Amino acid sequence: MSKLLALVIIAMMVIQLIKPLGWPGLRRRSDFWKLAVLAMAAISITAALGHWG
Repeated sequence: MSKLLALVIIAMMVIQLIKPLGWPGLRRRSDFWKLAVLAMAAISITAALGHWG
């Protein structure tokens, strides 16, 4: 699950670099780092839930 999540967020980062998504907080190309922070948090949560549950 975390691999699929990582691939989806990496794809969103590439799209953000090519053409900004226009979502709140993601209006400029240089905002792709926010997706990286989101990816690290999401993967950490899924890993924690996988080990905990």
